[in-house]
Amino acid sequence: MSDEGLRSYIKKFLKYLEIERNVSSHTLRAYDRDLKDFSEYCHAQPEDIDMIDIRGFISEQINSGKSKTTVSRKLATLRSFFSYLYQEGYIKINQAKLVPAPKTPKHLPNFLSVDDAFNLVQTPEGIGLLPVRDRAILELLYSSGLRVSEVAGLNIDDLNIREGMVKAKGKGKKERVVPVGNKAMDALKSYLIERKLYKKKKSISDGDNALFLNRNGERLTDRQIRRIVVKYARAIGIDGQIGPHTLRHTFATHLLSGGADLRVIQELLGHSSLSTTQKYTHLDIGHLIDVYDKAHPFGSDE
Repeated sequence: MSDEGLRSYIKKFLKYLEIERNVSSHTLRAYDRDLKDFSEYCHAQPEDIDMIDIRGFISEQINSGKSKTTVSRKLATLRSFFSYLYQEGYIKINQAKLVPAPKTPKHLPNFLSVDDAFNLVQTPEGIGLLPVRDRAILELLYSSGLRVSEVAGLNIDDLNIREGMVKAKGKGKKERVVPVGNKAMDALKSYLIERKLYKKKKSISDGDNALFLNRNGERLTDRQIRRIVVKYARAIGIDGQIGPHTLRHTFATHLLSGGADLRVIQELLGHSSLSTTQKYTHLDIGHLIDVYDKAHPFGSDE
């Protein structure tokens, strides 16, 4: 049987995500890939698909060598898809809801020590667009906890120098305003001066409002920002996997260690669910116990 019928429902679902849920193009592509894999495995109409079909697909993915994290994501995609079909009345039972997800190993996020974080952001030296820009990017990542895509997408208008705030557009195009520390704001002020001089020197039009520019005067990409972080991390001897997301984890971890409320951290990071933020509570359990002992009436025997 052709899977064209199933694909037509997938197209409706993707259109729903794009228009009604306002998800990013990256997320849409991920959903499309996962559902294409499923439609190639299961050639049936949605109302004819049962739990055995879905479990069979999940088993095939595991047996083909896919990681448990990837398989769990594919199952989450199917759950969202079948939930949509159920809500729209295309099916009477959400079969995907009954399929258990494979257990995935819990990885704690990598983060830098305070000393390493300070050394990293202070590494770019010199005058001119590139070193001043790189210093501003590193300072901003550590000071704000923004995602790399949010930093790459910033425009000059998103920066409020007077209030020390920046407006970021996160997942699902949701906007939030986050504070920026004094050191990061000073670095951004220096960069804005260099940016203006560079555009004037190169006779670059003011048409592009992008905050961070590459050497051609174009908006800096996610990949280019990642390379900047890796470059300076290697320069001070930080080994292993590191990138902009490491600074995001570092931002959250250091806030937690400083006594910040988890819900405040949730707001700053732009997490829709507190459970996503709660992974940081595992990083400094000694500090949390110390805070408990000092704050709770029965926390200490002293």
